[in-house]
Amino acid sequence: MTDTQTAPGGVFRLGGDLPVHRLGYGAMQITGPGVWGEPSDREGAKAVLRRAVELGVNLIDTADSYGPYVSEEIIREALHPYPADLVIATKGGFVRTGPNKWIPVGRPEYLRQEVEMSLRRLGLERIDLYQLHRVDPKVPVADQVGELRALQQEGKIRHIGLSEVDPDMIEEAAKTAEIVSVQNLYNLADRKHEAVLEYAESKGIAFIPWFPIATGKLAEPGSVLENSAKEHNASPAQLALAWLLRRSPVMLPIPGTRSVSHLEENVAAAGISLTDEDFKALSAL
Repeated sequence: MTDTQTAPGGVFRLGGDLPVHRLGYGAMQITGPGVWGEPSDREGAKAVLRRAVELGVNLIDTADSYGPYVSEEIIREALHPYPADLVIATKGGFVRTGPNKWIPVGRPEYLRQEVEMSLRRLGLERIDLYQLHRVDPKVPVADQVGELRALQQEGKIRHIGLSEVDPDMIEEAAKTAEIVSVQNLYNLADRKHEAVLEYAESKGIAFIPWFPIATGKLAEPGSVLENSAKEHNASPAQLALAWLLRRSPVMLPIPGTRSVSHLEENVAAAGISLTDEDFKALSAL
């Protein structure tokens, strides 16, 4: 693999004005077990982040709840002062009470506090993409998104996104602020959010699939996925990423890893060209 990939996966413009390379990096895994506490190798986590930027990745996705706070802190330690084209997307709206425990909180005062703290931890004056990590069912959507809109008007947020929503929720949120991205679970093995992807395409909204390289039983020995991967001299995970990039021009996969070698393998997936037959066969799985 070459030392630098100039634009992994091509380019997408968030909100029409913020160009990012379509294959990004998800920084959830640079924390401890259960997305809780410190990673076992903090310096190794920073090395992964620096290598990602070297390889041309310029979209890093994180959240205040990763750690909590640990992921954002490590990103700053590793990369600040940031390259001019680096987009750090973060999220708020979860309270953490322990490993693998996630409690949605969308009260406006809480969201404002978390935006202010993310700005401080990341060393930013403005967050390029701030995503509501979950819609809190106990708080009106207009109040949650409205607070982010107020912070946007104050110059602390550039663009607003949502996570784990359906088309109706996006429509509801869009009454209060422009929504430029949606981040839902989606991968080759789990496509239950197909309607959300199609909605995003129709509106020109970025679709950021989390858990993008899950393959499960699709990668079993002798499977279509494994055989196709062998034909491309690639791994099943690489084929899964290549399929996502081919699936839609609004797709922005953010595979995460703690390993530099695994990171390099993921980024190399952007260079795999699937034939029409390959794409159809994988889509039919």
